[in-house]
Order: sequence, then structure tokens, then C-alpha cells
Amino acid sequence: MVVPSNGQRRQQPVPEPPKITLKKLFLVASVACGVQFGWALQLSLLTPYVQDLGIPHAFASLVWLCGPLSGLIVQPLIGHMSDRSMNKFGRRRPYIVVGAFSIAISILLVGFSADLGGLMGDPVVTGTRPMAIVVFVIGFWILDVGNNVIQGPCRALLADLTGKDSRKTRIANAYFSLFMALGNVLGYATGSYGGWYSIFPFTVTKYCGIDCANLKSAFLLDVVFLTVTTYISISSAPEIPLTPRGDGTIESLNEDQQEAFVWELVGSIRYLPISIWIIFTVTALTWIGWFPFVLFDTDWMGREIYKGDPDGGEIYHSGVRMGSFGLMLNSVILGVTSMTVEKLCRKWGAGLVLGISNIIMFVSFLAMIIIAIVANNMDYGPSGFPPKSIIIAALLVFTVLGAPLAITYSVPYAMISVKSEALGLGQGLAMGILNLAIVIPQMIVSLASGPWDQIFGGGNSPAIAVGAIASFVSGLVAVIAIPRSYVSRRRASH
Repeated sequence: MVVPSNGQRRQQPVPEPPKITLKKLFLVASVACGVQFGWALQLSLLTPYVQDLGIPHAFASLVWLCGPLSGLIVQPLIGHMSDRSMNKFGRRRPYIVVGAFSIAISILLVGFSADLGGLMGDPVVTGTRPMAIVVFVIGFWILDVGNNVIQGPCRALLADLTGKDSRKTRIANAYFSLFMALGNVLGYATGSYGGWYSIFPFTVTKYCGIDCANLKSAFLLDVVFLTVTTYISISSAPEIPLTPRGDGTIESLNEDQQEAFVWELVGSIRYLPISIWIIFTVTALTWIGWFPFVLFDTDWMGREIYKGDPDGGEIYHSGVRMGSFGLMLNSVILGVTSMTVEKLCRKWGAGLVLGISNIIMFVSFLAMIIIAIVANNMDYGPSGFPPKSIIIAALLVFTVLGAPLAITYSVPYAMISVKSEALGLGQGLAMGILNLAIVIPQMIVSLASGPWDQIFGGGNSPAIAVGAIASFVSGLVAVIAIPRSYVSRRRASH
């Protein structure tokens, strides 16, 4: 749907989706595995790594601000551009390739940031390394831009291929979520293994110690994995570009036919019905819940559970690796749950499923706070390592959170995809608009969580507490409001 400046809606010609089998949809969705492999490494290793480089914990969350900022601009813009692309290779695939290439370049910058910083004058291994921080931040920004370039077109491609078939749309999003889970499992397993430096000994340098070398090795593996999955995805199904008109000319969008991107985005938002606004609200609250966990999960394990310090030696990094192991278990449950999402939504309704998953988030985050309090009041003895009971409790919470994460990764996208098809809103632009409901909360959390944690002693539990409250509210809104909005919409149609 294009919303002109005079307030009238005008449909753009969109090619009919080719008939596609579930097997091909499965292969097209596989790119999510390669993308999420890198995300898992990013989420599990980079918050501890930036502190190794010398960025204080209070400012570590600000490094992550680049993701939401780039998502605020890049994903809606790329969605808009891919909706209108007339590239002979298709509307979405060129952007998927460009995004994957950007991710590969950025991963190399992040992985080799310590070495590059050393070549530019940083101290050897220890202490604050300002040049490495600069290289890391540049690579990190490119990484998040690349992730935002690739994600919208990936989702939109699946929506294009399934068309108005809501069942296939839900299945396609479940496949996407499943591959995200598989990428998470592989990524977190890679991040939790501490012996990569011995397999790839060339990664250990005078500027890059064992923990740095493990991170570097993991990112090199990610480049290979992302390349393979991207190729499988873009070669598995035909994508029909915007076609010529019957007279043989290209259906072009000249200046009289196309408004500026910002005005179209604003105009599209202006005409959204209340049912979509409710989905956006629930999504935004859900991500206020998730993002503190995403930022600090392994750091929480290293600080609150293992009582380590990023500058204090092996105890903290043992906690980080245990956190990565917990996230791997989380991803196993994510994958299993992904295969049941479509059936659950058919049986109970999307709103109830989403609401229950967010209440599970609330209970899990509350459990994290309680476990941290118990651990803080325990004497770990001369070894300095936590007892097995505390570790098992923390791992159990990480594992349980995989179920609501699977719902978050699939249900809102499926609902928006189906509704945007009915409205005539381009799938790329629709996914970009939904992304606004994700990145704006992430920006708020990135800016506030570090100072907020410092006010209450410098740990991660205060940010987790905010996440618990947001999860509870979003769960209530989803259960109460989403089913009513659909019922009222159906009644209105009659």
C-alpha cells in the first residue's frame, strides 16, 4: 500500500507468488541459521569482550545502541526499497546478499579489533585499548547495519512466497524461527567452547590472548557458515521481480507516482488499524522485557552467579562460558517450541499464545533476580566457584526462556504478515514498520540500563527487574486486547 500525500490509497502492482512447496520454504528460511549463528556469538561474547577492551560496565550497554539506531532507519528503508526493486535477480535476494557480505566484513573487523588496535599503538593484551575499541565499535556498527539489511528482506521473501496462504505464512515463520534456534544452538555452543585457540593457534597473538583468540576463531567459523546458508537460501526458490506491463514497458515509479520514503512511512503508519497498533504495543513491551536479558545474560552469569569480574581472571570467563552453554540449552527449547507454534496458534489463538509466553518471561526474570540474591548471600568457599545447585537453577531459567523466545521470533511477524497482505501494505515496508516496535524499546534500554544498574550497585538485576515488569504488562495486554481486536474486526466485516 502506498499512501499519497493527498490521503488517497493507491495499490502498487505486486507479482503473484509462485507455487512453492514446504520443502523449498524450509530451504529459503535456512539463511536465518547463518545470521543467527553470528547473533548468538554477538549476544554471548561481546558484552564481556567490550569490558575486556576497557569499556566500563556502566557504558557497555551504550555500545549496543548502534543496533536499535541502525534498525530504526535501515530496516524500514531497506524494506521500502526491496518492495519496489526491479532487479532482475528479484526484489529481496540482492539485499540478502549485500547484508550477508556486510556481516562478513564486520565480523572480521570485530574479531581482529585487538590485533588492529595493537598495530595502531594499543598496549599488549592488558589495560584499556582505545584503538581496539574504535575498530570494534566501527565493526559492531557495520555488523548491526548488515543484520538489519538482511533480516527484513528475509522475512519479506517468505511472505512473498506464501502470499495470502495464512497457514503457509505461519509455517514459513515457524521454519525461520527453527533455523534461528539452530543458529543459536551452534553459535552458543561455539561461544561456550574454550579451546578454539588450540585448534586455530594462529589466532593467538601478542595483542590477542586466549579469550580473544576464542572469539576470533568463532567469528571466522561464522563467516564460512553464513556464506553457505546464504547461498542455499537464495538459490532454493525462484523470486519473481516486479514485471513489465502488458505493453512491454517497466512499471516504473516516477516522481509523480512515488512519495519520499519518510512520508510514505509516516503515511502508512497513519492508516494502520487499531488491531495492528495493539500488536506493535505488545511487541514493544515484549522487547523492553527481552533486551536487558539479551544485553547482560552471560555477564549476569559471570558477575552475579560466579561473582567474577571482567578484569579479575578466570572465574568471570568461566561464568560467561557457562552462560553461553545456558543459551545453547535455551536455543534447543526455542527450536522444539518453533515446531509447535502454528498448532498452538490454531488451537488457542495468537493473542493467548503470545500472552502466556510473556507471562512465562515475567516468572523467569523474577526467578533470575531471586537466584542472584541467594547467590550474593552465599559463601562459595576457597574455590570461589558457585555450588552446582545455583548453576543448575540459573541454567534452568535460561532453558525455560527458550519457549517464549520462539513465540517472540514468530507470532508477531506472522500476524503482521497476514494483516499487511490484507491491507495491501508491502511486506518489506510492513516488516520495517514492525521493526520500529522492536528497536525503539531497545534504544531506551540501551541508554537507561547501564546508569540504572549503577544506581543500584552496578549489577544486572535492576535491568532484569524492568524487563520482568514489561513482560508482565505485555502478557496482560496480549491476552486481553489481541483476541478482542480480531473479534471486533470479524464482526465489523459482517
